[in-house]
Amino acid sequence: MSNWVRFAYDDDIHFGVLEGGLIVEYEGALFGDNTPSEKQFDLKDVTVLSPCAPSKIVALWNNFHALAEKQKNKIPDAPLYFIKPSSCVIGPEASIVKPSSYPGRIFYEGELGIVIGETCRSVSEADALSRVKGYTCVNDVTAMQLIREDESFEQWTRAKSFDTFGPLGPSIAELDDPGQLRIKTLVNGRERQNYEAADMIFSPAKLVSLISRDMTLEPGDVIACGTSLGALPMKEGTVVEVTIEGIGTLRNRYVEQAG
Repeated sequence: MSNWVRFAYDDDIHFGVLEGGLIVEYEGALFGDNTPSEKQFDLKDVTVLSPCAPSKIVALWNNFHALAEKQKNKIPDAPLYFIKPSSCVIGPEASIVKPSSYPGRIFYEGELGIVIGETCRSVSEADALSRVKGYTCVNDVTAMQLIREDESFEQWTRAKSFDTFGPLGPSIAELDDPGQLRIKTLVNGRERQNYEAADMIFSPAKLVSLISRDMTLEPGDVIACGTSLGALPMKEGTVVEVTIEGIGTLRNRYVEQAG
């Protein structure tokens, strides 16, 4: 099983597989045919980027039993989702920046992300995971007060889609059983979220299958599986770390003015 990363070095973008503290570079296409090159890079010498450049992030709402129970939400009959654009994506260690157009609170939401590896269109649940490249960490950053600011129209897209509101990484991990994963979120070193992927209402295979009936999923697209208990607002300088064993830690700092 491999952990794939994208990284910048000498003004070029490369990809490869993590092996300890080294990245073994690959040539070809991350979501296609590739072979190892003869180059290796030390992690300290490169800038790790988001592990993919999705055309879209399909992000779930109300997909965990524990949170649905606490909020007294009805268990949905089909996945409830919104779209985050490619322009919101950042990688590990990049700053989450408060938008100047919004004065309210910004929330973190630690999540598991499914990274699509092959084009999916109306794929069956039995075949769905064969179209998945692997899994990554997601922080579904949210301008929470925007969602219901206008009584005539809930603004999920705007609240979720500001620049820097889509941290992904640090790797795409090829894992056999995503249902066994545990998602943890630390805020300034203090654990705020700790929940099991097994508590999902719709499993990764069901999500890929059902969403692919609605829209074509392209290689590199990400399905953010939704969050559970413990999502809270951030203060200036807050460091958020989303950790999933086997994938790594996605670490970002929240700032209220761009540096």
